[in-house]
Amino acid sequence: MFGLFFFILFTPGVSEFICTSSDLEMSYTFCDSTAHAFMFNLTPCSTVNKSVWKAALTWIPRSDIHFLKIVFNVWYDGAKALLWKELLCSGADDEYSVCGTLKGETLVSTFDIKGSRIKFPKGNYSVIVQGFSDDSEDNMLLCLNFTMIVKQDAF
Repeated sequence: MFGLFFFILFTPGVSEFICTSSDLEMSYTFCDSTAHAFMFNLTPCSTVNKSVWKAALTWIPRSDIHFLKIVFNVWYDGAKALLWKELLCSGADDEYSVCGTLKGETLVSTFDIKGSRIKFPKGNYSVIVQGFSDDSEDNMLLCLNFTMIVKQDAF
């Protein structure tokens, strides 16, 4: 049995489309200056009448993942709307598949994003997602800048 792995080495600053539809457009760029072996997909590409988005992630991290803190900064039409921090991996009794991944290993994961239950008002969203390998947020593993354009109100 043959498997085909498709990795895209992204150049910083180059936008990669996640999806586009009549009511939503999503893309991302990397915040840092290093190319990454990374792929992210999201379905369905809609904000209307959807309770859960299905996400698929393929990533080869540049360092071991024993500790992972994720920080989300969200802006809506240029105004800061949300700051959220979540500890995914602490090194003990971790429940997420990303925890324990070693540098250079291929991480393949699918997960649900239940935040799509939110009725997003029409407008431009910028979401900076940072992953840190320490609690002090000094050692960044990954930084993504997501752009989400909601083309119509879901109300």
